[in-house]
Amino acid sequence: MSRIGRKPVAIPSGVTVTVTGSSVSVKGSKGELKYVFLPEVTVKVEGDKVVVERKGDSDAARARHGLTRQLVENMVRGVSEGYKKTLEVIGVGYKVQVQGKKLILNLGFSHPVEFAIPEGIAMVQDEKNKNLLTIQGIDRQLVGQVAANIRSFRLPEPYKGKGIRYSTETVRRKPGKAAVGKGTAGAA
Repeated sequence: MSRIGRKPVAIPSGVTVTVTGSSVSVKGSKGELKYVFLPEVTVKVEGDKVVVERKGDSDAARARHGLTRQLVENMVRGVSEGYKKTLEVIGVGYKVQVQGKKLILNLGFSHPVEFAIPEGIAMVQDEKNKNLLTIQGIDRQLVGQVAANIRSFRLPEPYKGKGIRYSTETVRRKPGKAAVGKGTAGAA
């Protein structure tokens, strides 16, 4: 049995989990999420826990056992606590602005990049450091995907360290041409 799949998911107070047919609905203080699980597994609510069991021992059932359990746990945590990712914009003249349902990024291009903020996502700019952007939401996958999409506009480069990076990310810096030994140039 899957080590992750056999662990029950604890339901905190204030969260309700409902299983109808092949879908799971999770409601909490921050919102509601739904997931349609695959036919290889069954999901049951037993008291204050959610138990995921697989129907057979096929490779597909074994693969989806732990997946379904983890997705249900992410939903429970999302509606009770929520998820967030913090992005840092580093570079001379690089700016970020949240204007209504749009994010405007000045990243050294000839034009500002506009990003439409999807439904269910909130973006908060830090008051002291305007180049810190926090992406918040209840859907873990959506928060991570939005952060990755924004980061892809200007990936951190290894020479000067400019670009958009996660606040927990460290960029390995490379020495430039000036750091290379002077005696090796033109020797052949």
